[in-house]
Amino acid sequence: MSNIFFNYLLKNFLKTFLIFILIFYCFGVILNLFEEIEFFKNIEVSILTPLMLTSIFIPSMIIKILPFITFLSSMWFMLRIRNNKDLLTLKVFGFSNFKIFMILATTSFVLGWLVLILANPITSSMSKYYEKTKSNYSKDIDHLVTFNRNGLWIKENIENGNRIISAKKPDGFFLVDVTIFHLNKQSNLTEKIVSTKANIKENIWALENVTLLKNENGMFEEEKFDIYKINSIYNHEKINSLFKNFDTMSFFDLVVNYKDFLKKGYNKTFLNQNLHSMLSLPFFLFMMTALAAILTLNTLKKSDNLKFIVVGLLVSVLIFYLKDLSIALGQTERIPLILAVWAPVIALSLFTFIGVLQINEK
Repeated sequence: MSNIFFNYLLKNFLKTFLIFILIFYCFGVILNLFEEIEFFKNIEVSILTPLMLTSIFIPSMIIKILPFITFLSSMWFMLRIRNNKDLLTLKVFGFSNFKIFMILATTSFVLGWLVLILANPITSSMSKYYEKTKSNYSKDIDHLVTFNRNGLWIKENIENGNRIISAKKPDGFFLVDVTIFHLNKQSNLTEKIVSTKANIKENIWALENVTLLKNENGMFEEEKFDIYKINSIYNHEKINSLFKNFDTMSFFDLVVNYKDFLKKGYNKTFLNQNLHSMLSLPFFLFMMTALAAILTLNTLKKSDNLKFIVVGLLVSVLIFYLKDLSIALGQTERIPLILAVWAPVIALSLFTFIGVLQINEK
């Protein structure tokens, strides 16, 4: 009989969880589709293109808000079994509030690891395809920043043509072994700049040990400078911000290729933030299910689901705000970044520990 009730809880909880994911997915598709249609409105593409891009973009968003989906689905499920008297039946057959909570919270914890190991690699590949496809249609394609095996490459528009910049790797606020090509509007090379190091902290770059080759009537004349300055639309902060989209980086890639990402110039701070954000996901899901149990299993009385859903939404918004605040404090070095990532989980664990003990007595 115990196995029957256990299977009942597990099956119906997973069913509710999947239904909520489907609901959020449909809402996400509807909302994002308008944005994609707006993007493609002046481009001759089939309606299937924005629909396809929307469908592959939303899964990564679902993973980001998975703790709140877990909280709402857990709350809805526990309210349902309380209102239809299934909770009373479970208690009659020896299922305490604590036991019910542990079954559901452990299921959420396992789901978190399954998402990281199985779903995340798929969604990251989908995000890569999404970014690549959007860039092919983007009107801002004239301005590009990319990393590859040859280092950093930047393309930007300038007043009389284009500028192409290559560098072996970023080093703090500096680019090392920099080569800059200036092309006119006919794509002819007008100037080549070679520098050992460039300070890119500000938009006015300060290049050191510069060799300037300038095209004068078909002949390149060489000049040398200790310091040579150029004005760019990019600086250190803006270049780093372009690579903060970790949706294209899977948990597996981050763990296995962490050192390679550092060698390629990825910012260590944001790599650590992403890694620990992913690692905290299963624990976050566990705590959100615990919070839902505290709010719903404290009585056997039938209640209005709408009231609890409103409370759930308010709690979700509050936790989301506090989570973002904690990350902001970490990014500004007010507190250690790793602590900032784990702080919401630690805070929830302290609160839920007391709450779970209280509901177990009822």
